[in-house]
Amino acid sequence: MSIYKHQATPFWHFDFQLRGHRFHGSTRCRSRRQAEAIEKAERAKAKQLLKASGKGVAHLSINGAAGRYWNEVGQHHTCRQETWTNLERLIAYFGKDKLLNEITDDDVAYLVAWRRGHRRWGRKNMPVIAPATVNRSTTEVLQKLFCQARRTWKVRFDNEPDWARHMLKEPQERVRELRADEAERLEEAVRADYEPFLSFARATGQRFKECLMLKWAEVDWTERIITTQGKGGRTIVIPITPTVASILWPLRGHHPERVFTYIAQRTRAGRAKGHRYPLTASGAKSHWRRLRAKAGLENFRFHDIRHDVGTKLLRDTGNLKLVQKALNHADIKTTTRYAHVLDEEVAEALEQVQKSRNRSRVRKAC
Repeated sequence: MSIYKHQATPFWHFDFQLRGHRFHGSTRCRSRRQAEAIEKAERAKAKQLLKASGKGVAHLSINGAAGRYWNEVGQHHTCRQETWTNLERLIAYFGKDKLLNEITDDDVAYLVAWRRGHRRWGRKNMPVIAPATVNRSTTEVLQKLFCQARRTWKVRFDNEPDWARHMLKEPQERVRELRADEAERLEEAVRADYEPFLSFARATGQRFKECLMLKWAEVDWTERIITTQGKGGRTIVIPITPTVASILWPLRGHHPERVFTYIAQRTRAGRAKGHRYPLTASGAKSHWRRLRAKAGLENFRFHDIRHDVGTKLLRDTGNLKLVQKALNHADIKTTTRYAHVLDEEVAEALEQVQKSRNRSRVRKAC
């Protein structure tokens, strides 16, 4: 039997070839015996599909497409568990036997409406998920299956959904800048063991996860650079400026692997009071919420620290390409959100020109 168990999931997968075409996906079974039965049924179904169609691949089921996409693309994503969850959601909604070429615009519209009703973290007391979450976790994932099938697997679709029609409108992301008094309040309120983590974020403008998961193996003191993995699996390079060096140098010896650590405030869950442990996402987020409240910051997220760095850097340099490189944006279109800084300066310059003209007229009149 052509079944195997992947380390990223508890379910057995099937993988076989017929007439030069590969069929694979999740059986959604934890039992080997049940998985073998599913594989046998999938093989029989594949034979029927090949018999009904000279090309066969045009009748790819969403379960088969999701499995193939996972093996070829999804499992290599940085957030592969999130990719797996999104694929599982599509299979659960449509049913594993639903064929890709049977999915219509109406089907996608109903899918989007269904997903819009979901609440954050799946909790009833939380607000519904944002339009951007619907787009990223559902509509775009299904679109990627179609795109992979069309471009790589050479599947032809007579009536592929019009994806642009189903993308929900997303509010333009605001750029929040940290005022001088707010920065001072943050510095005064932050706990001492979390201060290096916050200072590093403010000095480099890197994302929350990129700061949190920083390892000593990624810090090259000789070349004065930090080489780590960023969003989308891209390699990012952070220069070790004198400011960054002053933040990191005192942290050596706190932990053999991770750069940023905290001191346990009490003994529990295997941690001893007074000992250092690597920062966790939940711990850092909890501290950030308390810090923000203590400092009296309103409407300011941790990600806004990144916006603050980008805004100030663009104001000082006027160079969008430089800001793009500093913040490791894959597309400069993302960086252009900071262009309002240049707009403000243009407005100020135009106003200065007008004031100069007015002064000249006054002098002539005299």
